[in-house]
Amino acid sequence: MKLFHYSCPEIALFLFLMYTEIIFLWSVAFNQMKKHNSDYFADREFECNEKINQMLEDDLPDFCREFFIGIQSRTSPLTRLNYAYDLKVFFRFLVSEIKNFKNCSAKDLAVKDLEKISSFDLEFYLNYLTCYYGADGRQIKNSENGKARKLSAVRHLYKYFFKKGSLTSNMAERVDTPKIHDKEIVRLEKEEIPAILTAAETGDGLGGRQESFHKHTKIRDSAIIALFLGTGIRNSELVGLNTDDVDFSNNSFVVTRKGGNRVILYFNDEVGGFLRDYYEQRLANKAASPDDKALFLSLQNSRITTRAVQNIVKKYSGVAAPLKKITPHKLRSTFGTQLYRNTGDIYVVADVLGHKDVNTTKKHYAAITDDIRRKAAVEISITDSEKNK
Repeated sequence: MKLFHYSCPEIALFLFLMYTEIIFLWSVAFNQMKKHNSDYFADREFECNEKINQMLEDDLPDFCREFFIGIQSRTSPLTRLNYAYDLKVFFRFLVSEIKNFKNCSAKDLAVKDLEKISSFDLEFYLNYLTCYYGADGRQIKNSENGKARKLSAVRHLYKYFFKKGSLTSNMAERVDTPKIHDKEIVRLEKEEIPAILTAAETGDGLGGRQESFHKHTKIRDSAIIALFLGTGIRNSELVGLNTDDVDFSNNSFVVTRKGGNRVILYFNDEVGGFLRDYYEQRLANKAASPDDKALFLSLQNSRITTRAVQNIVKKYSGVAAPLKKITPHKLRSTFGTQLYRNTGDIYVVADVLGHKDVNTTKKHYAAITDDIRRKAAVEISITDSEKNK
């Protein structure tokens, strides 16, 4: 038997094909591992940037690309994406409703065209936003909050190009922001807090399909509810947690805050009990990929989504507080309220909740300031109370 039955060119071709096959299989394995190991927040940033780029390609004027690049260092990907959506509405309004632009395409507009827009045009835009029809023919309505947010995107656009010298005036600054009426903060009352945890633990009050799924999710769901109530974590922060972010020796975990900052939060032993029960279950889960670092998994053994977490909170709060519309953010407000009532220190609350501006915290928790004042009044004695007893 000949050792080399094939000619040299045939052997070279065979080795080349083997090499390319190995490279292909390695790349597939690498990409699969990368998918499991992918960072939640990096993935979310990538998705936001992809959507922004698509709108820049299809819907927004070319000069908007400079705007989004210019604000990248001081805004989050989600903020920029919301700006893109809101500016898409604004430019669609211009070419469909404003006489000077009716024969134009949004893509053809230049930055100097912003100077052709009057303050009346912008006020007309705010009125237009009350109720209009989208590109798909669907009716869209905006509250005063929605109008204010969309005006904010336009203002940032004008401000950027005015500061750069591309505009000689900033017309958007001459338009008043719609008056926003403060809404009462919805939160769980003291007796409702243990009730929602009990619902998550026992499943009492659930019906039908929810009850049948409960036995598979009760440990995970209890840990999620406990984390919201005991730490004030945001929904996106909870979803982004990985197994190696938790340190039970210090009752702490690391979260990625808005802007990408990594911050250590702490939990008490009560929360730790719920979290440890789930953590042990999570590590023992053989169905999950060993390369997947996500702490909270769905029933499909992939990282849980923010929508799924919203539904979990809605399910159990419907049992504990059926007349209230409770969301993950409302549980965060519940934590903030309890912390403020116990400490009376708005700066501590702002720091733990991750508010960059303490005025944001004051605005949300001003309603309970009176409780703190009453408590302070009771604590102060002007007589010798021991002597009077």
